[in-house]
Amino acid sequence: MNADVERVREALAELIKAALLSDDARSLACREAAAVKLTALAENPPAAGHVRIDGAWTLAIQDAESPELAPYEGQVNLTLPRQCPFTLEELASPRFDTDEAVERIRKSASTG
Repeated sequence: MNADVERVREALAELIKAALLSDDARSLACREAAAVKLTALAENPPAAGHVRIDGAWTLAIQDAESPELAPYEGQVNLTLPRQCPFTLEELASPRFDTDEAVERIRKSASTG
C-alpha cells in the first residue's frame, strides 16, 4: 500500500469510528484524530492517481470495525456503504467539516 492510500485510509477510519461509537468521549477523540489527519491531507494533498478512494474506504471500514471497539459501537448498526461517501478532493479540502462528515457516514449507513 502506498503512503497516500495509507494516509487517506487512516483519516477515513477515524471518521468511521466516530460515526460508529456511541460513547461521546471516544467519538470525540476519533473526530479530533480525524481532524488532525485531514489537516495533514489538506496541507499535502495525495495525488489522485495514487489513491482509489473506494479501496481506501474498504480498508478503513476494516480498521474501524475492530473487535476491541465493538462494545462501544451503537450509533450505526447497519452495513456501511461499499462506496466512499466522499471524494478525494473533498477529504483534502481545507474546508472539510469533520462533524458533517460523521453525520454523512451515519446517514449513509442508515440508508445503505
